[in-house]
This record gives sequence, C-alpha cells and structure tokens, in this order.
Amino acid sequence: MAKKSPPDKTGQNRSLAENRKARHLYTILDHLEVGIELKGAEVKSMRGAQFSFSDAYGRIEKDELFLVGLHINPYAFSTLFNLDPNRRRRLLAHRGEIRRLRRKVDEKGITLIPLRFYLKNGLVKLDLGLCLGKTQGDKRDALKQKDDQRRMERELRDSR
Repeated sequence: MAKKSPPDKTGQNRSLAENRKARHLYTILDHLEVGIELKGAEVKSMRGAQFSFSDAYGRIEKDELFLVGLHINPYAFSTLFNLDPNRRRRLLAHRGEIRRLRRKVDEKGITLIPLRFYLKNGLVKLDLGLCLGKTQGDKRDALKQKDDQRRMERELRDSR
C-alpha cells in the first residue's frame, strides 16, 4: 500500500521543486494554484522529482491553459507505453480564472511562469505565476537591497 507524502514543517504538503531563478528574472505580479493533467506513470516520475521545468511557460489556447516546456523523464519501471517527455500538458483551472489570466497576459511583457510544483492531498499541483520580466537595472537594485538587508542584520547581530 502506498504511503501518503508527509507534510513539511509548515503543515503544507510536500514540495517537489521550486523555480528560484524565476524570482530573480521576473517580478511576480500574481500567482494561481492549478492542477496539472498527467497520464500514466508521469505522476510517479513527478513524485520522484524526475522532471525539469527551467524553460517551461504557460500558454492560453482556445480558452484552455497549457504548460509548455515541462520535461518529465519516463518512469524507470513503467511498461512500453511511455509518453513523449516534452509534450505540452493541460493545466486545470476555472474558466473565469483562465479568462482573467488571458486579459493580463495580453498586456505587453507579461508571462505565465511555473513557480513551484508540490503535492496536495496526493495530487500534483502547480503554483503558476503571472510575471513581468525584470530589466538588468531592476535585477541590480534587487541584489543591492538584499545585500543591504544582510549587512544591516549582521550589524544588529554583532552590536548585541
């Protein structure tokens, strides 16, 4: 009998992977929890963290939401019926949420980026971010603020 994934320290279900690079490259305007339609042994590969989504992005086509660029390695113990590891996968969201996302994505420079994959009640979920690309100057400003914050915390800690 399969075990449920243990909750992490915050009481939420287990995180499978996080896109930390997206937080550096994009300004995250909004995010949405969506399900992902997986077939066959793809769920087992996802549970084993055998996937890559560094180049993945969301796309809206004909009032449906898809994830393009997600690579899921074939499950090692599956049968001969393996699917294409790079196929686009449908994301599960309410029709009103998809319409709202479409209006925002139609604006210039706004993209749908996967931020985090996690298990929730045994199902694979995706935190999809509505992101605006940062310029080189914005990235430098963010790094400078981070360094300033670290320096102030260090000075406060050392002064005690």
